[in-house]
Amino acid sequence: MKKLAVAIALVVSTGLLVSCGQGNASSKVKKENVENAEKRDNTINLGAPTISFDKEDYDFGTVNEGDIVETTFVVTNTGKADLVITHAQASCGCTIPDWPKEPIAPGKTGEIKVKFNTNGKPNKQSKSITLTTNTEKGREVIKIHGMVTPKKKTV
Repeated sequence: MKKLAVAIALVVSTGLLVSCGQGNASSKVKKENVENAEKRDNTINLGAPTISFDKEDYDFGTVNEGDIVETTFVVTNTGKADLVITHAQASCGCTIPDWPKEPIAPGKTGEIKVKFNTNGKPNKQSKSITLTTNTEKGREVIKIHGMVTPKKKTV
């Protein structure tokens, strides 16, 4: 029994030694991955991008139920690295955001278009859109609000 255990241990250790000695690890590193990592590190060293809005809250006033309200938020990258908006999530399915999918370079602007369908949403309304970004906070919130005049009920 001891001889069998020693033989198995010898075979396993020999297999490990042989498999680790094959090839040079640096030959397996892709040059493209190293270049991409260097670019990423240089961008990180610039600091996180900073986002600013022409407005963070839009008051659409009083509209009739069934109307579709639209507005555009202008976003400016005031930082030193590219601004990336990876996702925009509205607080309600009645609100649809459309955001720039490409990075926004420092000093450049982009537009976030928001549509709000008032159908079935009478009275005072307030909706928010949460942006997932690569800013220091990681999340930014913009809002729309107003009053929706209900449809007249038919008797």
